[in-house]
Amino acid sequence: MSKKMNTQLFRIMISFLLVVISFLLKLDNELYNNILLVIAYMIVGYDIVLKAIRNIFKGKIFDENFLMSIATIGAFFIGEFPEAVAVMLFYQVGELFQDYAVDKSRKSVSELMDIRPDYANVYRNSEIEKVDPDEVNIGEVILVKPGEKIPLDGIVIEGESMLSTQALTGETVPRKVSVNDEVLSGCVNNNGILKIQVNKEFGESTVSKILDLVENASSRKSKSENFISKFAKYYTPIVVIIAVLLAFIPPLVIKNAIVSDWLYRALSFLVVSCPCALVISIPLSFFGGIGAASKMGILIKGSNYLEALASSEIVVCDKTGTLTEGVFKAQKVDAIGYSDADLLRYACYAESFSNHPISISLKQAYDKEINDRLVTKTEEVSGKGVIATVDGKTVLVGNEKLMSEYGIPFQKNDEVGTIVYVAINNEFAGTIVIADKIKEDSNKAIPLLKKNGVKKIIMLTGDSESVSAYVSNTLGLDEYHAELLPQDKVSWVEKLMNQKSSSGKLVFVGDGINDAPVLALSDIGVAMGGLGSDAAIEAADVVIMTDEPSKISNSIQISRKTMRIVKENIIFAIFIKIAVLVFSALGIATMWLAVFADVGVSVLAVLNALRILKIRV
Repeated sequence: MSKKMNTQLFRIMISFLLVVISFLLKLDNELYNNILLVIAYMIVGYDIVLKAIRNIFKGKIFDENFLMSIATIGAFFIGEFPEAVAVMLFYQVGELFQDYAVDKSRKSVSELMDIRPDYANVYRNSEIEKVDPDEVNIGEVILVKPGEKIPLDGIVIEGESMLSTQALTGETVPRKVSVNDEVLSGCVNNNGILKIQVNKEFGESTVSKILDLVENASSRKSKSENFISKFAKYYTPIVVIIAVLLAFIPPLVIKNAIVSDWLYRALSFLVVSCPCALVISIPLSFFGGIGAASKMGILIKGSNYLEALASSEIVVCDKTGTLTEGVFKAQKVDAIGYSDADLLRYACYAESFSNHPISISLKQAYDKEINDRLVTKTEEVSGKGVIATVDGKTVLVGNEKLMSEYGIPFQKNDEVGTIVYVAINNEFAGTIVIADKIKEDSNKAIPLLKKNGVKKIIMLTGDSESVSAYVSNTLGLDEYHAELLPQDKVSWVEKLMNQKSSSGKLVFVGDGINDAPVLALSDIGVAMGGLGSDAAIEAADVVIMTDEPSKISNSIQISRKTMRIVKENIIFAIFIKIAVLVFSALGIATMWLAVFADVGVSVLAVLNALRILKIRV
């Protein structure tokens, strides 16, 4: 436990010991008994009274500190010394349980997120300096020794090693890296020594963004949390007014009514009325849900998104990098009028300045050094391809739309895969077939989504009709739409948003920079964080660090479990509160029962909320 919680427990124990002594000694002089009880009260409850006084000066009068202070001090005034101390004692026991629960929830996230690097070993003036990661610039070279965390994102320029990515992805299997591999901050270097050239400042690095996501998740409240906040804001002053009326009106209108009896009822009423169970357990439930998701490598940016996931009705997926691996390989070259080697060379040079997966696959297939001076002009045509001047020749590399736009007659290739059409000096020169591979996880993701009540699963992609049909049929999707430009995806998502029910939510899953607009447009945007672009991760509401589409179902299950527990706590707390409030007003409930209705219900609600941390999907 924390130092604060240990101190709190010590105070509770001392106070409880004084109460026991006062009961056991049964001193003849009641004054001494009462002095012991007042000392016990001051030890266990001084902080609550001080908070109440401070909040009154801040204008925050009607909170749980005010209710507990006025109820217990009032009990002293009517001579109920033991009950006054007992109420505060049990209230603090409840607070201790709540602090423990919150601490446990926070640790479940912070342990996973214990990825903030303390330092970076950077090469400067032929020496290694140990500096704060914030002080390292792009382009500088850092040294990461075995057992150290990688402090910044970069490219390996020397060495090879096995990296533990568990803190980022939740996966226990280490990942092998060597020269030219990209590495992410937050990973732990298991064995080898690595020299890494930094390609992002610390503020833009993966570790910094993840920490920011987790730290700010609690600031985005769910509808349930907003409801409870508004409920407490109006509910508390209303019950205080009712308690005041209950204390003073009946003695004025009921014959032979005893003021102290009605004051006792009013004080019991105040103790019961404290909405602690709702105010504490509801946010704790959502925090627990976010923590449980984080353990699985799913980062949910706020409890509002966690709540929305429970209503997922339509799931729309991008194809490349989401349902497929996004690892393209040139499978076949069909040249016309050129050799296959020359066709591949021209296509590779034209695409040499692009980092698109197709460009990378062409470079890998060419596997020779590229002379940049031979490429004098390049132009990217969005959603269609590139036009470049290579060794004095105009080279068009792209899809059918690019050929049609420039009026170049071409031979259609119907093979399964991404077909790259190449034209040189406005004459069709052949095709290159590039094939992607469906992720193994995608095969189990679709049935899981169906099992979790998703009514429709749709794929939107810029890839060809034949490839899209193959992926859709293989995975059993409900529908697909192919050969789309980024703006076409936006149009389709707008149409699909109108097809869901009023309470249903549309989830879009993507990974590329061109998916950022639809990620932001959808009810819930999910980005594949392991390989996904920074823009997609920034625009998304949920980030899946493992790149596994089946985690979408996991997040829906966690969301529904969280909402089930939230509803259980709301119904249970309100039912008990109303019942005991009525009993207190009628004089049936003692202050001991009032304590149970407040502290007991709070503790039970908190313990129920903690079940989320143990969720298994």
